[in-house]
Amino acid sequence: MGGFAIGTTEFATMSLLPFMAKGLGIDEPTAGHVVSAYALGVVVGAPLLAVLSARIRRGTLLIALMVLFAIGNALSALAPSYGWMLAFRFLSGLPHGAYFGIAALVAARLLGPARRTTAVGLVMLGLTIATILGVPAANELGQIIGWRWGFGVVAILALITVALVATLAPNDAPQEGASPLRELGALRRRQVWLTVGIGAIGFGGFFAVYAYLASTLVAVTGMAPKMTPIVFACFGVGMTLGTIIAPRLADRRLMPTVAGLLMLEAAALAVYPLAAHSAWTIMLDVALIGIGGSFGTALQTRLMDVAEDAQSLAAALNQSAFNVANAIGPWLGGLAISAGFGWASTGLVGAGLALAGLVVWCLAMLDARAPLREIPAA
Repeated sequence: MGGFAIGTTEFATMSLLPFMAKGLGIDEPTAGHVVSAYALGVVVGAPLLAVLSARIRRGTLLIALMVLFAIGNALSALAPSYGWMLAFRFLSGLPHGAYFGIAALVAARLLGPARRTTAVGLVMLGLTIATILGVPAANELGQIIGWRWGFGVVAILALITVALVATLAPNDAPQEGASPLRELGALRRRQVWLTVGIGAIGFGGFFAVYAYLASTLVAVTGMAPKMTPIVFACFGVGMTLGTIIAPRLADRRLMPTVAGLLMLEAAALAVYPLAAHSAWTIMLDVALIGIGGSFGTALQTRLMDVAEDAQSLAAALNQSAFNVANAIGPWLGGLAISAGFGWASTGLVGAGLALAGLVVWCLAMLDARAPLREIPAA
């Protein structure tokens, strides 16, 4: 439920931008900064809250994070101006990464070491299902009774999550000896930074295409705007299938699964410019892109392995990485479009980012064989 609430607000905001822009009296490009404000909140909040909360029991922390998330979305629904909206979306993004990171740690403990990635996949499943059900529902609700209700409903979902966590989730104690200083120790490990780099760069390809998919469908595929949600749902179906299947493979062979999914992602993105000319081929292709993008669950487990005794910070950094990708991908895709290469050129940009992520993967594997894995202290 927590993942569903977070996924709905993260992705639905993009589809509500035209209505939000009109309601706040601004143009759509300016309204797009609201999405960036949320992503910035995730990037800042994930490591910061993970470090500061190192000594708090995990169930209690999940409740506190989701209460903050509910407050941020409730205030977003009531924002009187563009400036306040930016502030409230930043606030909403702060607990995002820490929530997923701590939830993944709790789930991994419940299923045990042999099924850690499966546990992470189950936690992330709410986010992928949100792309199929939550985002279209929020968009429809926004059109019928007003865009503010898209955020109001998410606030309600967050409060339901608070009740479910308080009732059903174990209130695990933090690791013995946990402290903010020990959590910061993760930042001295090269493997942590390399793993974060795989996600921050490799996942940028996904966002390069996703950010401009609606425009591509109308301008290149020739699809009516009212039909575009079907293709976005195909993205969500692919992500959901990948989040179910990929963790089972990763529990057997973790890093080879990451490499395989990056290669699938690169291939699917490379054929995107060709697939974009037909509705049937683009639906199949974006589903494959969604499946390839499921390597995030495996990276979450990898961070648990390489972080050693700084689990909370490392788990949260995964979400920071993906929101960095959410900035890099659309930015580079936009440069290609502005240069005159066309809407579908975002696929080639994305393929390049996926391959660059694979290069970082190779560096991580080479570094794992080196005797020194920590960055020397200054």
